[in-house]
Amino acid sequence: MNKSPLLSLPGAVPAEGPDEGVAAHYGDLFREQRALADGSGFVDLSHRGVVTVSGADRLSWLHLLLTQHVEQLPPRQATEALILSAHGHIEHALYLVDDGSSTWIHVEPGTQDALLAYLESMKFFYRVEAADATDQYAVVHLPAGSITQVPVEWAVRETSYGRDVFVPRDQLEGFTAGAGPAAGVLAHEALRIEAHRPRLGLETDHRTIPHELGWLESAVHLHKGCYRGQETVARVHNLGRPPRRLVFLHLDGSEVRLPAHGAPVRVAAEGGDSAEGRAVGFITSSARHWELGPIALALVKRNTPENATLIADESTAAAQETVVAP
Repeated sequence: MNKSPLLSLPGAVPAEGPDEGVAAHYGDLFREQRALADGSGFVDLSHRGVVTVSGADRLSWLHLLLTQHVEQLPPRQATEALILSAHGHIEHALYLVDDGSSTWIHVEPGTQDALLAYLESMKFFYRVEAADATDQYAVVHLPAGSITQVPVEWAVRETSYGRDVFVPRDQLEGFTAGAGPAAGVLAHEALRIEAHRPRLGLETDHRTIPHELGWLESAVHLHKGCYRGQETVARVHNLGRPPRRLVFLHLDGSEVRLPAHGAPVRVAAEGGDSAEGRAVGFITSSARHWELGPIALALVKRNTPENATLIADESTAAAQETVVAP
């Protein structure tokens, strides 16, 4: 684990769980969220894994392995991709950009070793070199609208919600010192949940397929050549019946405690103040949002009524918004 030097900044409170190694917040969660929403500040994501792929065949090779169409990916154009099991279950989520000579990828903390092992097993005769660059580069997120200048030689993933900058680790403190106020990963997570963006290891389990999370829109190309798990993707897409679906929840604000990852979700009984029957799903992520109050994402059974009030973690009432249609 790479413990960030930015944990020495005033007010920094270390994160736990999958984001251990960076700051959860710097003393004012809602101020940090507002700053990001307004396009100022930065988020230290230096705990994430960084993988580079170089070589003349890198894009055509990755194209064979990933769910995304990357064979002709233009330089500096950001994209997302998945690696699936033979049965179509999600194993890796990759956030990548090509700079014209190398492909830069960041992944969930601690998953880079397994990703590299898979990539190495698939090299065959291709002219490619995959490497773990986590010790040399750190990811820093700049929100959409940020005017922070980034050196032109650095790799940057620019998306609608901001820029992910691959910063040389020995320049991390210097770069962020000029990037505005620091925001912790809790602020970053609240905005991610608000935007309904899934995250590997939170919205996924061992049997998650892309259709359940809305990842078909951003990370899967439905008209490209063969890749592992494609048969499942095509079959479920054509039938239109994924077994589960992602929902966005507005949680009852009177509850002091947020429901944890894995907390059961049930349909509310008549009257809406208690649950009935067996669990129809589980909480995947939750946060306190500066405008919306307590919010969450949950994975529920496909046939759960879209207009039903749900109960999270035995007692927290939740109004749902559809993310993936049943």
